[in-house]
This record gives sequence, C-alpha cells and structure tokens, in this order.
Amino acid sequence: MRTWTLNSALYFHDSRAVARLRMLPQLRVLSVLVAAMMAAAAPAAARQDGQGAPAAAAMRGERQAEPPGVASGARLRLRWELQRSVAEAAPGRTQGRFILTNNDSQPLPPGGWSLYFNSMDSLATGELAGRLVLEQVAGGLWRLRPAPGFAGLAAGRTLEIPYLHNQVMIKLAHAPVGPYLVYDAAPDTAVAITDFQHLPVTRPEQLDRRSAPGHALVTPADTYRRNQRAGLLPAAAVPPVLPTPLQLQPGGGTLALSGQPAVTAPAALATEAALARSLFPASLPPAGGPALRLSVGSVPGQSSPEAYRLAIAAGSGIDIVGNSAAGVAHGLQTLRELLPLPGAAAPALPELTIVDAPRFGYRGFMLDVSRNFHGKETVFRWLDLMARFKLNKFHFHLTEDEGWRLEIAGLPELTSIGAVRGHSAKPGVRLQPAYGSGPDPKDAGGSGFYSRADYIEILRYAAARHIEVIPEIEMPGHARAAVQAMEARYHRLKAAGGRDAAKYLLKDFADRSVYKSPQMYNDHVMDPGLESTYTFIEHVVAEVVKLHRAAGVPLRTIYMGGDEVPDGAWERSPASQARMRKAGLESTVDLWDDFYERVDRILRKHGLFTSGWEEIAARKTLLDGKPKLVPNPRFTRHGFTAYVWNNTTGAEDLAYRLANAGYDIVLAPVTKMYMDMAHNANPEEPGVNWGAYVELDDVYGFIPFDYLKNAPGGAGAGKDRLTDVGKRHVRGIQATLFTETVRDPALIDYLVMPRLVAVAERAWAPDPAWATGSDAARNEALYRTAWSGFVNALGQRVLPRLDLEGRGVAYRIAPPGLLVEGGRVLANHVLPGLALRYTSDGSAPTATSRVVAGPIAERGTIRVAAFDRNGRAGAVASVDNP
Repeated sequence: MRTWTLNSALYFHDSRAVARLRMLPQLRVLSVLVAAMMAAAAPAAARQDGQGAPAAAAMRGERQAEPPGVASGARLRLRWELQRSVAEAAPGRTQGRFILTNNDSQPLPPGGWSLYFNSMDSLATGELAGRLVLEQVAGGLWRLRPAPGFAGLAAGRTLEIPYLHNQVMIKLAHAPVGPYLVYDAAPDTAVAITDFQHLPVTRPEQLDRRSAPGHALVTPADTYRRNQRAGLLPAAAVPPVLPTPLQLQPGGGTLALSGQPAVTAPAALATEAALARSLFPASLPPAGGPALRLSVGSVPGQSSPEAYRLAIAAGSGIDIVGNSAAGVAHGLQTLRELLPLPGAAAPALPELTIVDAPRFGYRGFMLDVSRNFHGKETVFRWLDLMARFKLNKFHFHLTEDEGWRLEIAGLPELTSIGAVRGHSAKPGVRLQPAYGSGPDPKDAGGSGFYSRADYIEILRYAAARHIEVIPEIEMPGHARAAVQAMEARYHRLKAAGGRDAAKYLLKDFADRSVYKSPQMYNDHVMDPGLESTYTFIEHVVAEVVKLHRAAGVPLRTIYMGGDEVPDGAWERSPASQARMRKAGLESTVDLWDDFYERVDRILRKHGLFTSGWEEIAARKTLLDGKPKLVPNPRFTRHGFTAYVWNNTTGAEDLAYRLANAGYDIVLAPVTKMYMDMAHNANPEEPGVNWGAYVELDDVYGFIPFDYLKNAPGGAGAGKDRLTDVGKRHVRGIQATLFTETVRDPALIDYLVMPRLVAVAERAWAPDPAWATGSDAARNEALYRTAWSGFVNALGQRVLPRLDLEGRGVAYRIAPPGLLVEGGRVLANHVLPGLALRYTSDGSAPTATSRVVAGPIAERGTIRVAAFDRNGRAGAVASVDNP
C-alpha cells in the first residue's frame, strides 16, 4: 500500500568508505589484503559465512581492501537510461540499461565482483547480453555479476548492459539507485560508484504511454487550461484566513500595530503567551502596542475543546478566548494569518470577530521515518507547520521492513541492527541497503533512530503545540527489521548459552511458507503461532507507555499496523499451524483475527485502544473468485480505529462500508491524501504513482462524507454511501507521506506543501457549498469561486509569509501553464500572485529575468518559471513560438 551470493559485489554508496580505507596504515592494508586473498583461495566449504568472507574479519567488522591490479569502484562511471518505456519484444515491460565506463587505469576483471543496486520494481532476472547475470538478493536489492565467458572491461572502455523491468516504468523513482562494487577477495569492502546519474527522458520511445492508459504526459497547454479556473484577485477579495473559519464578522476599521503587544494571560497559558509574543515583528517598538488578552472560557455555541473566539477592535485591542488552551493556540494561529506580511510599512490588523471550531477532531499528518530516516529537527519543523495549519494528530511511522527507529530498553538489537542499513558479507550484522541508502552503515537516510531522550523531547514539543503523537509499530507484516533484529539477538544469546535466547523471537525457523510482499520480501512477517511474538509486542508496548509517562504526555493508542500481509504467510509454519489446531481455527484468516484479539488485549491492559490500517477492521474473502475486503464483524465492539487508504478500483467505498458497520475510521485515501504520490505522470515530477496522481486541486476537491460524488468516470455507481450512523464514525482525515523516494528533507517540503494546506482546509472547515448542492452547474460555479479564493490566499499571503519569515520551506512551485495563441505565448500559474519570469533564448529564467506582464510576443523558445518572495525558482515550462 504505500505502499536487494555470488563471488563479489558492486554497490551504490558514497566515497567515504574508500577514503577511510586509504587512511589505513599501509601495513594494516597489506595484512588485510593477504587475509582476503587467502580466504579467496580457500575452498568454499571452509568459509564460515556462506558468502566467501572470512568469518573472523566479518565478525570484527574489519574493512578489507580491493584486490590489487583491478579497477576501483570509486573510479567507475555509471549511467542509467530508460531505453524504451515499452520494450519492443516484451509488451508490458520497460527496457532499461546501465552504461558502465571504466575510468580506472586497471581493468574490471572477467570475474570476482558483483554490482548491487536498489530498485523498487521487479526486474527480469537471468543471463543478460554480454555474459552478465542479474539476480535478486532480497526485496528491492539486486545485483549484476559476470557469468563464465565475460570478457572483463578494460581501462577506458564502456559496457552497455540492457535489462527489463517487469512492468511499464512511468516514474523515475523506480529507476535503480545506490550502486556499489564489492570484490570477492574483499567481501566486506563495498566501494560506492559515486559517478552515477540517471540520463534524461526526452525521446518519443522513452515517453511512449500508449500501453499505460491514465499516465498521459501533462503539457504546458494542459496546465494552462487547468489553471484558468482561477485568476488573480485583488488583495481585498482574498480570503483572510486558512483554514476557513466557521464564522467571520468583519468590522469597519483597523487596529494599528504601533509597538509590541502587551500580552496578558494566566499562568496555565504561558506557552500560548510565548507564542503570542513571537508572532509580531521584532522591528516593532518594544512598547506601545495593543493589548492582547488570552484566556480559557466558554466560546458561545461551540462545544469542541478546540473552539476559540478572536476579536480585534481598534479601541480595546485583541481578545482570544478558547474552550481550552488548544483553542487559544488555534486562535493565535489565526491571528498570525491576519497579520500583514513581514516588511509592511504601516502594519495594522483588520477589525473583526471570528468564532471558530474544527469540523473533525482528528486532523492528521503521517510521516514515515523508517523507509528513509529523518532526524528530530525535521520532525520539529513539521510539528510547527502542523500547528500553523491547525492539524492536531502526528502519526509517527516508526518501524518498517527497512528500519526500526525507536530505542526500546532491553532490546538493543532493535536499533543496533534494525536501525542500521549497509553492506555486510555476514548475515545478522545490519539490514541490507534499501532505497539507495548504499553500503555505508553511517548513511543518514538508511541508518538512524530516536533515542529515548529524543522521543521524549519530540513528545513534549508536540504537546506544547497541542498535537497528539500516535506512534506506529508495524505488525505482523512490514516487520523485517524487527524480525531480523530478534533473530540476531537469538543467535547471540544462543551462542553465549543464554536460556532466554528465544524469548522475543519473531520467526519460526521451520516455516516453509511461500509468499511475497508488495516490496518483494519473503521473510518479513511476525509469526502469530509463537508465544515469543506476543512477549515481544508486550515488551515494546510497555516501553512505549513508559516513554510517554516519562514525558508527561498522555498515550491513548498505539498504531499497530495491520497492512499488506501477503497471501501464503503462515500456511507452512509449524508454530502457526499448531496454534490454529489449539484454538480451533479453520484458516490463516482466522489466525489473523486471533492475532489481533491478543494484540488488543495487550493494549487494553495498558488502558489503550487499538488503531491501525484498514485491514484490522476488515476480513479477506472472495467475491466471484476475486479478493475482496469486507467489514469484520468480530471487532466492531472492540473500539478499533481503522485508517482507510484504499479507495482504488473495486474498493472505492471501503471506508464507508467500514464506518457503516460500526468501525471508527480515519479517511486517508491514496487518491487524495497520499503526499508521496507524484503530482502528475511527467518523468521529472518527483514521487511515486502506484495509487494515483494527486494535484493540489485533487486534495482540495475531496468531500469527506461524499467523496464518490465527484469520482471520475462514474466510479461511484453502485457503491455504498455513508449512512447517518456511519458519519458519526468518521473521526477525521489524514495526509500520509511514505518516504521510499525521500532522502532529502527538502523533498518532504516539495511533496507535502502546499498540499497539506488543502488537507487542513478539508479537515477544519465545514463542507463548502459546492460540495453539498445537487445542481451540477451551480456546484461548478461555486467551486471555481472557492478554488480561486483558496489558491489566491496561498499565492498572495500564506506561502509568501513562509518565505518572508525565513522558514526555509522549499514548497513546490509548480511549472507555469503556457499556451501559444495567435503568435503570442499566454502564461499563468496555479498560485496567482507568484511572480512569473521568462526568457526567449532557451536559457533557464532567473530572478533577474523579465517579468511576465501579459502575453509574450517574442519569438523563439520561451521558457517561464515562477519565483517565490526570496527569488527561488520553480520548475520551468517551455514552448516554441516560431
């Protein structure tokens, strides 16, 4: 849903390993080389680790040098090219190729090495042209190695290596990443190929989408027409606050900001008082400003604890009353929105009264830090942005197949092994490279975790912003990091004679089940037949409870995963089969229920309720021979909350069916709320596309209680709608960001902002008029008016404020729309108010290029980009005007 041994190895990573190797004293290098060469010459049966590495050296973690007289991976040049989007001889597949150039003075030999890389796609394995073999190691880790007859690669020569992806590739996120080289004679030394690039995708055969309906390229003209639904509004017509408040009564005047406000607040609102003082420009005189009074009281007509009343009057100053401290904080965020942009010559606030409360009590954002790790400073930054837009639930995706990111007392292997990715010739040392993290165990994206102190700090930081942290511990699938860590613990203690070696074991060593996850793993599922599995879960839950208690922050639920357990899991596990016989269970579907019954008991013992992906509330069955999820009657009274991502073909109404059946749900549909989905199908657009393409207006157009109303192509026909009872079970909505392709925090900014503001609008504000009417033509007119207000607020006020405050949010600046008409080029942008600049000589526009002030009459290649208030350019759009 969200949904890499051979004689030697070539991996993708950085050059730090090579640099460290070169720093070793010469005698040490020589001794390691001798040991490696002796091991290479030894019979395979005498080797201890199964991959040709000297066991002692591997256990010590020693790095080994490359054999003399062969090419260094650090001096290889590698390019990857999408050769044909639809392979000529293999419809439904994409043909790619590696272009390997040996820039070393030594040859790449005919044997004794392998090239490893990551790819999220399934690849066609076997012998390739040129006597090379492509193999899958595990999951998304693959390798190329020479077969008998390979001629080697002489210095200065280039080798082309064509191969096939088993599906049509649309997004370059599926291209290989992270290559590095390992020689047999030095199996623990992985050398990155740092000179690695993806070649541009521009040729017709690379962009062929005829076999991929729904993945058409978006042209500048397409973008122009889409952008025409909104034009530039005068400042007075721009909505003053996002998300839209419940009631806003404008006054007739303004309140001048002649100095810093005099903030008064009770001691219980000290945090809010500090926030209030931080809102106003430091350039204001230290005194002489208006009174700003904060209090907790009763907001007339509003029962939500997050409700507030904000009043601004020229004669009396500013009053914010909240039903709770959270309401006061939300009122302050609204006040921030009303302030003039930084740098205003005569700052003032409009007189008005706002009474406001959220539509949903759950307004969430999920950040995955497991596929690629992101440190606590990134988390703090997003908690600040969440608070700014009145989101209140931080779903913290802490564990996955590719990483366990939270320190758990008593189980050090969870982080010493489960939080570390990198190359090792010996199993059980660390996790394998994934998502381009490469072989270096110090890679910041592949390796890392939050210490107990870090997590407590995050909890307190979130609580100060009235945001609840919901930790996720993935199970029983998506658990490879935990499974491998606990297996390593078992072997360590077993070797030492420890009696409790199997205490937390998560796998049945006798399991011969055959399955494969969407991420192509076949060894990543906790075994529900082992009592040790529940001992592990109990220990982890108890430790997370302790962390929240130490932070002084309430814990109401732990998100217990539940998604994507592949068919076939547990079917040939003796432990699971024994459990089924003991409990009288007929199938592994029943075993699933048995597992979550026990998980729920563990949570309830700690006063918690169970939440997880939709599968915790659903049951697998067949309809007309096809798989189907239906509401599971077993858990409707257990208080589960199911987060429903699946609104893809055939499951468009699953969320509504679960709510109608009595489950509390959070709406997180992939086609509207998944921030890792690319905006469109163009190859240069970051993100994935397995579920949808999600533009800003797709998020804005989401109708929580009737999202089938505007489903394309009549997809809502014959589907269940939400009943009045079902509506009471919808707790809210959530944006979701999985990070398979996100190693740089700036890419989080790009993918999430400004789409997150549209999520906040839908979660906080009531249904707009265009969402509830029955007249389609009138709804369209109302929508265009509301959409124009929303994007003008973003382009003229919300995003410029982030720019001018120096927040450093690298939000997406979309490419402009361009249309050639009557010999002139017309330009527009999805966010009116952003400056458009252009060139006519084919060069990229800069912050000093000419401003688009109307139709562009110049001839030639017209290139246009939008710029933020700090001169940062967005994506460039280009057309020819002959």
